[in-house]
Amino acid sequence: MGSFPHIPFPSGGPAAKAPAVNPALDTLLLAFGPEGLAVPERALFLGAEPHPALKDWPSVLGWQPFKPKAVAWEAAGFHRVDQPEGTFPCVLILPGKSRDETFALFARAYDLLETSGVMVAAMPNTAGAARFEKELAKATGSIGSIQKHKCRAFHAVKNDGWNLATLAEWRAAGERKPVSGSDLVAEAGVFSPEHIDSASALLAKHLPGNLRGKVADLGAGWGFLSHEIASRFSSVERLDLFEADARALDCAKQNLAAFPEVARFHWHDVAAGLGEVGYDAIVMNPPFHTGQNTDVGLGKAFIHAASNALKRGGRLFLVANRQLPYEAELTAAGFAWRKPAEDATFKVLFADKR
Repeated sequence: MGSFPHIPFPSGGPAAKAPAVNPALDTLLLAFGPEGLAVPERALFLGAEPHPALKDWPSVLGWQPFKPKAVAWEAAGFHRVDQPEGTFPCVLILPGKSRDETFALFARAYDLLETSGVMVAAMPNTAGAARFEKELAKATGSIGSIQKHKCRAFHAVKNDGWNLATLAEWRAAGERKPVSGSDLVAEAGVFSPEHIDSASALLAKHLPGNLRGKVADLGAGWGFLSHEIASRFSSVERLDLFEADARALDCAKQNLAAFPEVARFHWHDVAAGLGEVGYDAIVMNPPFHTGQNTDVGLGKAFIHAASNALKRGGRLFLVANRQLPYEAELTAAGFAWRKPAEDATFKVLFADKR
């Protein structure tokens, strides 16, 4: 399987159009067509994102753990599954940013492929595409590759030539592991899987001793802040974890298994609003990146979601990088705020809903 040249989109797809929002997906789909790989009758898409060209495919099933992208996939008319089962003649992969996550997805694709099935992955050059392509080539013995839109798409066929020991290492890299300095677990690909995030630790240290009632953790991740709350504050009657990454939320379920009467778990995009109201308190360490880019709008959306969900007089406990301009947003959202703590990198903001 040598490399192959620029290939048009199948079935009259949008080859002449500008790249889609995700250029890696455009590049991935260039691998299919008359001069390249045949469009399969069935395909599984790990890290699924919609694309107009996929409308021409007979059947494509998507797995997408990130809630906003899962919603976009289904809104485009495609089918989604929480956990893929069975085998497929083709598995597509758009990996995330984590090295171990990417290798684990390669191993997962192998397990989900039929014999002689083809795995096709694509990623930006800036994400280390050349390095991952090289490692996959060593594991499979043969690989095809194209470059376009500053991305690489590479593919391999499942056969007896794959290195099973390497695949076992890659599977292990994606398994849940203990988080350093805690009794909790996390897995590759979620936020801060190897250690407790310093910002969250700072917020946990400064939480007031009278936390009680109905509490929410926005962007709960694998559950560190929620575990601190459930463990330390017996007056908290209900604790709702809102998290957009289904993998992190599943880790949180394991980490808070000792608190079944208190903890509730929501796979949810906080930026879209909560739907729940009447909270006595909300804690959050909001994300501020979309892909590789800083996106202050995410934190602002979290603040307004909290404002809408808190009861009057409810309290917001927030931690963020010092340079992020959240104070003005707190005022605009109807909070009276103060800054009880900060260090060289982070600030803690306490806010009361007027």
